[in-house]
Amino acid sequence: MSEYGVVIVSHVPEIAAGVARLIKEVAADVSVTTAGGTDEGGIGTSAMKIQSAFEANAGQELLAFYDLGSAKMNLELVQELTDKTVHLYDVALIEGCYTAAALLQAGTDLTAIEAQLAPLKIK
Repeated sequence: MSEYGVVIVSHVPEIAAGVARLIKEVAADVSVTTAGGTDEGGIGTSAMKIQSAFEANAGQELLAFYDLGSAKMNLELVQELTDKTVHLYDVALIEGCYTAAALLQAGTDLTAIEAQLAPLKIK
């Protein structure tokens, strides 16, 4: 299952880590990495942390999820700098990550996963 991985970006490190912990319950074989908070550990996001999450993920195609708009800006910035294919989803963070990871674990193809994510779009 190393073709795909999930990246979670949140303004709060504990939120990113908590969502990752939750989805590991249904997707133990899916590579999940996180980028939470600023470089100084504060509330916000960090392009450097996102880059590290991309690099640490075993997937060559990454399904990226985020909590708030400025996280999306940093994701888009890093998306331009990576050799990996990054799919960015404007969906509810927890529900989107959980759905995608569970479907990846089940071997579902990307088109079907995206069809399941479409109703979760909120941003």
